Amino acid sequence: MAEGGDGELGSEQAVASRWSLMRSELNQLHSKVTEMELELSEHALVIGAIKPLDPARKCFRLIGGVLVERTVGEVLPAVQRNREGLEDMIKRLAEALERKKREIAEFEAKYKIKIRRADEVADEEQAKNQNAVAGAAAQGVLVGSSSS
Repeated sequence: MAEGGDGELGSEQAVASRWSLMRSELNQLHSKVTEMELELSEHALVIGAIKPLDPARKCFRLIGGVLVERTVGEVLPAVQRNREGLEDMIKRLAEALERKKREIAEFEAKYKIKIRRADEVADEEQAKNQNAVAGAAAQGVLVGSSSS
């Protein structure tokens, strides 16, 4: 990959490769945020379930793959701290996600990258086919349908 001294990417392939890498990073960030949000909702369910219980009541908690016996009074604060940590992590990941979106938008603008959706490509192909049929008909060529 040739890169100029001023940070310019040399070839179209290098630009496409860098853009693809950036999109992959964006997707990874998005997946991580979604995963963390799911974990956060699980923590909220646990907190909602054990909060009204007697703090001295026996409770079990999975720690590092090992189920340990504790009391509700011991587990509830730990789960609440974990929830707060997840909220902070989600906030930082969401900020990183927004930065990556801006970085990609700037990259696309700099290298004039335009994203075409599949339906746009299909519409262009259909228009080309219709033009070809119209052009052939104007020349007196018989064009049959391919659905035979």
